Amino acid sequence: MIQQDLKYKDTRSVYTLTDNTANGGVPLLTFRLLNQLPMLTHGITTRIGGVSQGMYATLNLSYQRGDDESAVDENFLRTAISLDASLSDFVLTDQTHTANIRTVTRADCGKGIIKEQDYKDIDGLITDEPGIVLSAFFADCVPLLFADPVHRAIGISHSGWRGTVARMGRETVRAMQEAYGSRPQDMYGAVGPSICQSCYEVSEDVAKQFKEEFPRHAEALCEPVPGAAGKFRLDLWKANQIVLKEAGIPDGHLAVTNLCTCCNPKILFSHRASKGRRGNFGAFLKLKDS
Repeated sequence: MIQQDLKYKDTRSVYTLTDNTANGGVPLLTFRLLNQLPMLTHGITTRIGGVSQGMYATLNLSYQRGDDESAVDENFLRTAISLDASLSDFVLTDQTHTANIRTVTRADCGKGIIKEQDYKDIDGLITDEPGIVLSAFFADCVPLLFADPVHRAIGISHSGWRGTVARMGRETVRAMQEAYGSRPQDMYGAVGPSICQSCYEVSEDVAKQFKEEFPRHAEALCEPVPGAAGKFRLDLWKANQIVLKEAGIPDGHLAVTNLCTCCNPKILFSHRASKGRRGNFGAFLKLKDS
């Protein structure tokens, strides 16, 4: 049913949808490209399969938006089942639209769910330790997933418009290079479900920042809204694809979403579609034991 209801841009070939509800889990979207890497477990949740009510219905994964904490706990438990993990394996971002990245170890596991989160202002996580579930959360902003099969390292990042213009994807690649010796030409990257250009209207000051940061692509990234002076439609998908390509990830190692959160508000949380009355879905990435 979810697969039939989802509205895609262009082709459906980017994702596979797996329904894990029969074993107590939740549906997960996975990238066909990343499914080719046997070292990985990954997935992106939808709104389906949880216990939250009202504007959070049903699979809200945010403790910060006013939802009942016990409902969010149960939603994480069900998500953990689908990822073959436990709550003590998750490490959560502390998203404030920065380009800050934390190198994660087993000592961080459980932080944000069953342990106090002793770090702030972290929009990206990287690790080379198996079993850790890197976790980031979304409702129109862009999920970025990274994998280095040579050095067995992974990364996940949250990239809204501020993160994109700050080239969060490039910063994540750099962090993995410094921490693990990753080479961009060996890495895989994925740009996840987020708001599409048709749905994302921004002001002139935001468009100006993108035109300055991406001068060769300004016209494609920032389309003027007809009849609305000073308004532009911003293409975060294309901008993040440019960031990852210019960071050195090869075309054949890139997957770019065709699934808009705002076009699919019954299936994915969207801040714009709900006018801020919403929860968050999650993107998750884990290294398997070698």
